[in-house]
Amino acid sequence: MRSVPRRASRQILRLVVVMALIAGSLPFLAVPAHADLRLCNMTGSRVGIAIGYRDPQGWVTEGWWNFEARECETIFAGALTARYYYVYAVDYDRGGEWGGSSYMCTREREFTIRGIEDCLVRGYDRNGFFEVDTGQQRSWTIQLTDPDRQGAPSP
Repeated sequence: MRSVPRRASRQILRLVVVMALIAGSLPFLAVPAHADLRLCNMTGSRVGIAIGYRDPQGWVTEGWWNFEARECETIFAGALTARYYYVYAVDYDRGGEWGGSSYMCTREREFTIRGIEDCLVRGYDRNGFFEVDTGQQRSWTIQLTDPDRQGAPSP
C-alpha cells in the first residue's frame, strides 16, 4: 500500500473541512430570513384581534383576525414596517376585551380604516388599543394571555 505524502494529506484534510463547512451552511443560504408580525392567542377562549399602526400615509387600523384558543397566526408577512403596533382584542367566549389608552377606529365587521380622528362622526366605533414596542426588530410575536396570568393585559 502506498502512503500519502504529509503535504497531500493536509491538503485533502483542508478540502474535506471546507466541503463540510459549505455543505453545513447550504440550508442557511437556501432559506431567506423570516420576518413577520405574529400574534399568538395563549388564552382558553376564541378572540378577535384588531391592529393599528402608522404607515407612510398615516394611521391605519385593521381587523378582525379571529383566533381559536391557543392558536398563532401571522398578521403581516415580511419585515416590520413600524416600530409600534397597537392591539385591541375581544374575548368571544367569556366576554371582555384587551385594550389601552391609544384610541383608534374600529367597526363590527372586517375593516381597514385610514385615520384615527373623528371615529364616531365617520360612522366607526372608537376603542382603546394597547401599545406594543417592537424595538425596531424585523420580526415580532405578540402573545395574548389570560388576564389572571401575571403581566397580561386585562380584558
